[in-house]
Amino acid sequence: MSHHLVIGILNGDDIGHEIVPAAVEVTRAAAAKTGLRIDWRPMPIGRTALDTHGSTFPEGTMETLARMDGFILGPIGHQAYPKVPGAINPHPIMRKGFNLYANVRPTKSFPGLGAIYDDIDLVIVRENNEGFQPDRNVVAGSGEFRPTEDVTISVRVITRAGSSRVARAAFEIAQQRKKRLTLVHKNTVFKLGCGMFVEECHRVAKEFPDVTVDEVIVDTMAMRLIRDPQSFDVIVTTNMFGDILTDEAAGLVGGLGMAPGLCIGEGNLAMAQATHGSAPDIAGKGIANPFAMIESARMMIEWLGHNRKIPEAVRAAKMMQDAIATALANPATRTQDIKGTAGTAEMTAGIIRAIG
Repeated sequence: MSHHLVIGILNGDDIGHEIVPAAVEVTRAAAAKTGLRIDWRPMPIGRTALDTHGSTFPEGTMETLARMDGFILGPIGHQAYPKVPGAINPHPIMRKGFNLYANVRPTKSFPGLGAIYDDIDLVIVRENNEGFQPDRNVVAGSGEFRPTEDVTISVRVITRAGSSRVARAAFEIAQQRKKRLTLVHKNTVFKLGCGMFVEECHRVAKEFPDVTVDEVIVDTMAMRLIRDPQSFDVIVTTNMFGDILTDEAAGLVGGLGMAPGLCIGEGNLAMAQATHGSAPDIAGKGIANPFAMIESARMMIEWLGHNRKIPEAVRAAKMMQDAIATALANPATRTQDIKGTAGTAEMTAGIIRAIG
C-alpha cells in the first residue's frame, strides 16, 4: 500500500497567486516522477476569501487543515486589509491553533546570484511560539506593559516544553544532514531563561548520540554568520534571536527572496511558508521570484517523507532540489532580482524541465 499525502493550497495575497501555483506545479511534477500520491485541497484565504466568503480566514478552515498532512501558505498582506469585521490576520490564529512551535529557515548560497560566499548551506531552527514576542508568550493580555508613562516592561517566556520541542525538531533535521547542531543563546546573562533552553537541548541530545553539539553565544554568532558561515550546519535558538539571525543569514545569500521556511506544529503538521511579504507593488506583473515558495514546498515534502516514512516523498524532494539548482545556474531560468532574465513562469518552467 503506497502512502499518499493530503496537502492544502492557500494562495494568500498579491504575489501569492503567482508563486503558490508555481510551487504546486513543481511539486506535482516531482511527485509524478517518483509515484508519490498527493491529494491537493485548495482553500480560500486572504483578500479573495474576504470578497467571496466574508472573511479572510473562513470558518471551518482550521478544522479542515487539521485533518491534512500539511499545507502551502502564500504570503499574507494583512496590512492592506480593509477595516471590516472578518478582515483578520490568520497568522496568529494558525500559529497558536496548530502550535507551530518550530520555524525552520535554511540559508543556502547558489553561485552567480551575488551571495557573499558561494558555499553556505545552513539551517536555523527558531522557536516560534514563546520568547520575547509579546503576542506569543501569554494567553490573554500582552507580554508588554507600561506601569507609568516613562517605564515599559517586556517579559520573555521560556518553558521546558517549548524548548524541548524545538530542540527535538532541530536534532531530527541535524540527523538527516551533517549530524552537527549548534545551540545559540546567551546564558551568560539570561542565566535562567537561556539556561533552561540550553538544559532542555542537552536533555534531548541524549536521544541523538550521533549528533555533535556545540554552543555559541548569540552576539558571537552574529559575527560568525558574517565571517565563517560555512562552519555551521543546523542551528537552534530562541524566538527573537532566531528572528534576527535568520534575516541576517538571508542577507548573506541574496535577501528574503531566497529565504524559504517550514513551520512544524503539534501532531507533526507541516506548513510551507516563504518568509517574505506579499509584495503588492509587483503583484500581477509575472516577475516575482518563486524560489522561496518552491523551496518551502520542497522542504515540506522532504520533512513529511522522513516523518511519515514515505521514500517516494524523500526522492521527490531530492529531485526538486537538483532541478532548482539547475534552473538557478542559468540566467535564462531565474528572475531579475537574482541576476536573471526570466519571469515567474519561465523560472517555474525551467525547474519543471529539469525534473523531466
